[in-house]
Parts: sequence; structure tokens; C-alpha cells
Amino acid sequence: MQAVLLSLLGLALLRALHGQEEVPVQPDFQLEKFTGKWYSIGLASSSRWFKEKKQVLRMCTTVIMPSADGNLDITSTYPKLDKCEKRNSLFIKTDQPGRFSYTSPRSGSQHDIRVVETNYNEYALLHTKMLKGTDSFTMVTLYGRTKELNPELLEKFSQFSMVQGLPEDAILLLPKTDKCMTDAA
Repeated sequence: MQAVLLSLLGLALLRALHGQEEVPVQPDFQLEKFTGKWYSIGLASSSRWFKEKKQVLRMCTTVIMPSADGNLDITSTYPKLDKCEKRNSLFIKTDQPGRFSYTSPRSGSQHDIRVVETNYNEYALLHTKMLKGTDSFTMVTLYGRTKELNPELLEKFSQFSMVQGLPEDAILLLPKTDKCMTDAA
């Protein structure tokens, strides 16, 4: 009986892990090419926060800098009401190049971040699995080195988001703005 229970528990654990392991990471990820300034072009998420804020979200800038120990210092600058806000984060490298972890100091949520695909000089597609308590959320982000990307990349972002289980109404191409675009670090 104990062997059967252990087998069932093992299968349940494998199923739970299997969904996350299906998300690829950029082959031969090159950290130094990934750093620099990016514009947020698209955002898709299953989180309650996204559903509540999606109507007011705008394009923002994200500056990615390597830290001495191989982690990533992230500074995002975005318009909020009549001012520019900055948010700093530290993405901790994992054993897998192109995969990082982050713990939100505000909410305590755990983030598993994967650079799914990038050509480094034009676009980057990221997948994040967030865990907060017993809740889990998915987020897909499309970054561009410029404020505009070609339609094929926008479609790739939308299709990848839907493959991750996000419905069309959870996928947003962020409205362009000039506000806070030059304030980025």
C-alpha cells in the first residue's frame, strides 16, 4: 500500500513539475548581450494584479545590468499618474543560463524567470511563473530594443502567450508613450 501511495505521489509531483519544465530557455544564453536598455512592448498575465491594472498600463523602459556575481540588476521606469516611478529588482542566476529567480520584497511572491527567446539586438521573450502562497500565475513579457517591433514578433508573443494558457483578453500590447522613456537609468 505504501509503495502505491508513493508512486501516486511521485506521479502527481511529476505532473506538477512537467508544466513548468516545458517552457524552454534560450539555447547558449549570453548574459552580456542581454544587458542594456529594453522597452516593454507586450505583457500577458493570469494574475489578478494584471487584470485590475491592465487598462492603465503603458510602455516602460527596463535597464538590465550585470552584477559582479553574475546576477541581474533590473531597473524599470514607468509612468504612474503624473510622474515616473522606478522599481529595482535583483534577478538571481540559477544553474541554467537564461533562467533566474526573484523574490518580491513587497508581496513575498517567488518568481521563476526564463529568457525563452532573444536575438539580443531586437527582441526578448520572457516567461515568468509566480508563486504566492498556494496561488500560481503566469506572465509573458515581450521586450524590444526599440519602441516598435515587426508584426511577426508581436504575433509570436501572442501565440506563445496562448500556448501558456493565457486567453486573448489577458494579452496586452502596451500603448506607446513618450513619458518616462528618457528617465531610464
